Amino acid sequence: MSRLTYGVRRAVVREDAEHYLLLTLLSFAGSVSLTRLFLSLTGYPQIGGGGLHIAHVLWGGLLLFVAALVMLLLANRWAQTVGALITGIGVGLFIDEVGKFITQSNDYFYPLAAPIIYAFFLLIVLLYLRVRRTQPRDARDQMYYALESLGEVLDHDMEAEERTALEAQLHFVAEQSDRTDLAPLATALLTYVQSGSLDVTPTHLSLWQRWNRGLQAQAIRWIRPRRLKAVLVTGMTVTGLLTLTELVAFVGAALHPGFRAALLSAMASQSRAVSAGSPAWLVARMALEGLVGLLLLLAALLLAFGREERGVQLGRIGLLFALTLVNLLLFYFDQFATIVTAVVQLVLLLGVSYYRSSVLAERAATRHKQLPGNA
Repeated sequence: MSRLTYGVRRAVVREDAEHYLLLTLLSFAGSVSLTRLFLSLTGYPQIGGGGLHIAHVLWGGLLLFVAALVMLLLANRWAQTVGALITGIGVGLFIDEVGKFITQSNDYFYPLAAPIIYAFFLLIVLLYLRVRRTQPRDARDQMYYALESLGEVLDHDMEAEERTALEAQLHFVAEQSDRTDLAPLATALLTYVQSGSLDVTPTHLSLWQRWNRGLQAQAIRWIRPRRLKAVLVTGMTVTGLLTLTELVAFVGAALHPGFRAALLSAMASQSRAVSAGSPAWLVARMALEGLVGLLLLLAALLLAFGREERGVQLGRIGLLFALTLVNLLLFYFDQFATIVTAVVQLVLLLGVSYYRSSVLAERAATRHKQLPGNA
């Protein structure tokens, strides 16, 4: 019987990795947003005195260290959840002061800081989407998940759904004839799980799970195809019109030099990023915003007049383009006031994606069943 006599070093993505990464994303976004809001409302107070200034980047670093200790020292599964939350808060407090570390003058309000923070957030989102699509590839992956799930047995916190998932994982490993090193272990564990000696606790939903399930129930009850379609059409129309209004104003300014100077002066009073030396970036911003506005308006028209697949596709393109590229310029010019715009665009993108994957997919499946020979 052949046996593996060498170490296997291929990384295995943790079973609940997407859950932990989502917690980090949400706490990171909340940390940056609430920190900026708090400082703005309180006049940017400083902790310290006598030449000392305890910046919140230090608190961020401390929280990151605490998160690392929690996940390194504690084997309980809940430690991963706590570590993910503390990590997001810590990295938010840390990166919020990036402007001080990329300028010689330690400029917290440096215009490029906001786009850097937003770009960092987008990179984590891309990582989250990549991890979410990751599927266990072999018996070794499933065995990792099964052994981690056994921690719930030690904590007397194994629920019925978790036991069912554990049995499925062990079944999969036990049936792999090419892993003679793992199949006997999986079989032995499966025998124990199915022996009746395993204590199964009643399903206990956390506050987050109860809130999430309640929200899903309300969404299912409230979201209807026609209602969702109306919301998407209205949202993309309003967003597109507001964007085009700025473009029209800028074009009008470009045709009247005196008015253009006044407009640039007014915008400069609102944003440190606008100066006499940056009209090219301003033109690029307006052009890209105008393109997004046109795409969203065209998508709304197509969706409203029955060209739903084309409308949804165009809407997704416009919103993704806005969220990934245009908003980098918006954060440069408008700084963190762009958070509201980004949230609205994200909600519209989620709505468009849901309409595509649920409503349109269901209609396509129904049409396919109605074709001759598919009944």
